[in-house]
Amino acid sequence: METVDTAKVRVAPGEARDLRFNTPDDALAEADRIEKAEREGRLKQIGNWSAGTVFDHLATWIDYSYDGFPPKLNPPWIIRFILKFQKNKFLNDRMPRGVKIPGIQGGTLATQAVAFEDGVRHFRTSMERLKRERPTQRSVLFGEMTHEEWIKGNLRHAELHMSYLVY
Repeated sequence: METVDTAKVRVAPGEARDLRFNTPDDALAEADRIEKAEREGRLKQIGNWSAGTVFDHLATWIDYSYDGFPPKLNPPWIIRFILKFQKNKFLNDRMPRGVKIPGIQGGTLATQAVAFEDGVRHFRTSMERLKRERPTQRSVLFGEMTHEEWIKGNLRHAELHMSYLVY
């Protein structure tokens, strides 16, 4: 299983796209455009991950909010305390590039190689679930979150990673 160290992602200024999703349907529509570009041979991946890996990564993190987070994702209480005051920034501003989760090899989870079709299918299934069902787990960073907050957090995550898929 191949993983990529997210801290080693190097993107030239202006190369990644500037995306903003207001609803899950916005993210799903962008997935449709990316899929069309892939079928037509116009898709360019400017980060370290394939498009299939990007979509599977996003879907897996959505799934964690229903199925539970891996035990190794257990930030110290002081980090959770500090981040509690940055929750609105996290949910409403852009996610920063190149952030690593301390103690996690490669800086994040769910970075294995995945075929495009499998990744985008997984993303659609997970995003549709997020649209209709409130996640059941507590956030490992922010504790209890509303359904709207879970949606916003996952949309910010999708904006970040899908910005590396250019067509």
